[in-house]
Amino acid sequence: MRSLREAFGQFATGVAVVTTVTAQGERAGVTVNSFTSLSLDPPLVLWCLSDRAPSVPLFLRAERFAVNVLAADQDHLSQRFATPAVDKFAGVELVEGALPVLAGTLASFVCRRVRTHDGGDHHIFVGEVERFQRSEGEPLIFHSGRYRELESARVRAGG
Repeated sequence: MRSLREAFGQFATGVAVVTTVTAQGERAGVTVNSFTSLSLDPPLVLWCLSDRAPSVPLFLRAERFAVNVLAADQDHLSQRFATPAVDKFAGVELVEGALPVLAGTLASFVCRRVRTHDGGDHHIFVGEVERFQRSEGEPLIFHSGRYRELESARVRAGG
């Protein structure tokens, strides 16, 4: 199993934090690298969450979620939302709105959950994009078990 995980890790991905809030006001957030666009018409995205994640019940109850694509300098947010905590949102700057959307990200997608599929030891969430924003910058990259940066970022930094 470990060698399969290492082989999967050879695929470089971006890093996102998916956030939600239930009708009862319970907030949840989790770091993922399983986010992808699915369709332009209708605008659909998908992401996956382990069945063992403590936040699974909240994401299954929530009607909407936000995908926050992290910038290269936001690895601290990735680590925060990947680590169990009583309130992962404490001290995190959010954009005003009904859903907890992280401030300063490269992109965010506010989605209505349209489907959830069983995916082995994961749930697959499909959402229709209701609104989005994007900004310029370098993405946070994850490859082979650690964060990486693009060559263009190192060149600009003089490294």
